[in-house]
Amino acid sequence: MISTIAARRLIRSDSMVEYPLVRIEDGRINQIESLNAADHERVQATYNFREATLVPAYVDIHIHGCAGHDVMEADPQALNAIGSYLSSRGVGAYFPTTVTSPKDETLRALAGLATEIKRRAETIDYRATPLGIHLEGPFLSHLKRGVHTEALLEAPAVSLFDRFWQVAEGQIRLMTIAPELPGAIELIAHATSLGVRCSMGHSDARVCEAEAGFLAGARSATHTFNAMRAIDHREPGLAAYVLDKQSLFAEIICDGIHVDPLMVRLFLKAKDKDRVILVTDGMSATGMPDGTYMLGDMKVEVHNGRCTSDGTLAGSVLTLDRGVQNLIDFTDASLSMAVAAASHNPSRLMGIDESWGSLEVGRAANITVLSPSAQVMQTFLAGRSTIA
Repeated sequence: MISTIAARRLIRSDSMVEYPLVRIEDGRINQIESLNAADHERVQATYNFREATLVPAYVDIHIHGCAGHDVMEADPQALNAIGSYLSSRGVGAYFPTTVTSPKDETLRALAGLATEIKRRAETIDYRATPLGIHLEGPFLSHLKRGVHTEALLEAPAVSLFDRFWQVAEGQIRLMTIAPELPGAIELIAHATSLGVRCSMGHSDARVCEAEAGFLAGARSATHTFNAMRAIDHREPGLAAYVLDKQSLFAEIICDGIHVDPLMVRLFLKAKDKDRVILVTDGMSATGMPDGTYMLGDMKVEVHNGRCTSDGTLAGSVLTLDRGVQNLIDFTDASLSMAVAAASHNPSRLMGIDESWGSLEVGRAANITVLSPSAQVMQTFLAGRSTIA
């Protein structure tokens, strides 16, 4: 099957194409042609978005759920609903993120997620695809646990991680860990040797402890500023380390609730733009009315976009497309930079950038169509529109 998409612009990972005409064959980009303005006006394409920008489908590496479902449900119905909703918001791939739970519950969820990830890798679903598991908890600081249940936190241990790894059939791709905890450095080195990306977060680490985590293999930071030792001029801590360590990737939740817009601006001024990663930390309430929802086994109250459990922030209802718009609004970032933070940069961290995060000939046609105000107009996965 052959189709074409015309638009005003196309953003690659490192360049902009004016008046693009994209030819898609059997779900892959076969050609990207740059027309002149006159030819653009009269071109006959299967899909014509005259004022829109084509960008790589977004990749969310930190999301707990949406559309009334939690990834810990780990069954086909939940992941179908999550995938359908995410694709409507411009997301093509995601890493379902666990929450600290009883061991048996974590093991059940990991097994279920692994089954679904492997099954979906063998088919074309035309919904956002889960590419691997983000293990957030239980190796977190008691002092910076956020809403993670304190009694369920565990000291970092290779033996426990290996149990998770085996049940997950090697599908754990990202792990949040507090580097200052006893055993953390050994576990970071061990997980890194297996190809897991380790992200420092939910942590009260000092700079020296963060540096030890980096030297052991950690390459990212989880939701920067949130659940971290605050910046202090005499004891800078993990948040300051994140800003200073240019080679470290760093997530940020750009909803204006988790991080004040002023801090987002400071973050962007300090951080290498190629290392900024937009995430949602979205929960089951995303895309749903205000009310009471579950995050793992915790009740969360959602009111006016704020998610709290016993007064503590508990995930978000942010969508990644809104995060892109907010980053532009808060900081005057370019569309290219904001899009990269939601697509190319997370793909680079996760080692999937040969398949995701850029629009190139030969790749799967995973394309998000943006209006001039960066709103999602349509999403194409493997060349097929996700809008019925």
